[in-house]
Amino acid sequence: GFSIFSAHRITIPAMKVSSDPKARALHHVVLSASICWAVVALAACKTTSKPVDVVGSFKTDRYLGTWYEIARYDFAFERDLSHVTATYSMNPNGTIKVDNRGYAYKRSKWKRSVGKAKFVEGPDKARLKVSFFGPFYGGYNVVRLDEDYRYALVAGDNLKFLWLLSREKTIPESIRSSYLAKARELGYDIDKLVWTVQDGEVPGGAPW
Repeated sequence: GFSIFSAHRITIPAMKVSSDPKARALHHVVLSASICWAVVALAACKTTSKPVDVVGSFKTDRYLGTWYEIARYDFAFERDLSHVTATYSMNPNGTIKVDNRGYAYKRSKWKRSVGKAKFVEGPDKARLKVSFFGPFYGGYNVVRLDEDYRYALVAGDNLKFLWLLSREKTIPESIRSSYLAKARELGYDIDKLVWTVQDGEVPGGAPW
């Protein structure tokens, strides 16, 4: 799924630092506020009251490969996208390559975003952080996963991000109901989910 689909550059204005202690203190407050605002834009300042429980005994090699997005909480970077997929593979440095793709049907063009993911608490626990540019990361927490690694429920670090993923373009009703119940338990309003269109042919196909 997409933690951040589009790489928007965030600029923090430069400030001349005075030698006066009070002015320097004010500078640090303003700079901290600016940085926090930048991170808020990436959904990292506002988190849930406590970290969600994630899947344990996680096997990275089994999770790699392509996933189809079945549903999501919609947000600007992914708005009006259909045929969304996320493909994960290992980078030489041990991080996970994240290759997200989707079709912007209102503009008749494909969008692609490539980033990296890192484990937060070790590779056996499915709590990761994903970045598509610079030092800015968003949470990627696998909170439900079947034993065959075919269906996954992924939550962000707050209640604004949620993805339902499948190895296929559809998902069994029993899995769907179970995973949505888990989402409700975590505090998500599942009525806000956008169900991603995966069927039908896209004109021209994907450009890669």
